[in-house]
Amino acid sequence: MSSSLINELITLTIMGSALGLDAFSVGLGMGVIQLKFKQIINIGIVIGLFHVIMPLLGMIIGYELSENLGRFAVLLGGFLLMGIGFHMIYATLFGKEENKYSPTGVGLLLFAFSVSVDSFSVGISLGTFGAKTWLTILLFGIISTILTWAGLLLGRRVEQELGKFGELLGGSFLLIFGIKLLFFS
Repeated sequence: MSSSLINELITLTIMGSALGLDAFSVGLGMGVIQLKFKQIINIGIVIGLFHVIMPLLGMIIGYELSENLGRFAVLLGGFLLMGIGFHMIYATLFGKEENKYSPTGVGLLLFAFSVSVDSFSVGISLGTFGAKTWLTILLFGIISTILTWAGLLLGRRVEQELGKFGELLGGSFLLIFGIKLLFFS
């Protein structure tokens, strides 16, 4: 493996973890409602699929932007990541608590969409950066599925204080990667 591929793999794994921490945090809060194990499995899979679809759509748009707009698209991607990171941090510190419910059917799809919207914007950023598509979406999907399951299972056993920490950490990672994209690419 070349060092650039290893660096990209490490970066994408950390970024996927940052995005997955959002689903982990929400899973912690939702886990306290004592979901059945089958529901936990389904929720994780659906969220994982959305973390594949959303960044893929974003990357397609990002590749197009990058090809046509060059450095401007890279700057846009960096600002998007920074904005998402700031938003996650702000919403965690100053936002209202979300209502907890048991997601099924359309509710599950809307829930999965809501926790994966960030990955669409990150996909745009990565598309402008020229990240490897299949590696990116597979890592994002697998990591977010595992972190969702972990959050839901842990949420059954722990109070919600860690939820805020997870979102702050995820927002901080995205902010740092936005800065990296702006100043070091």
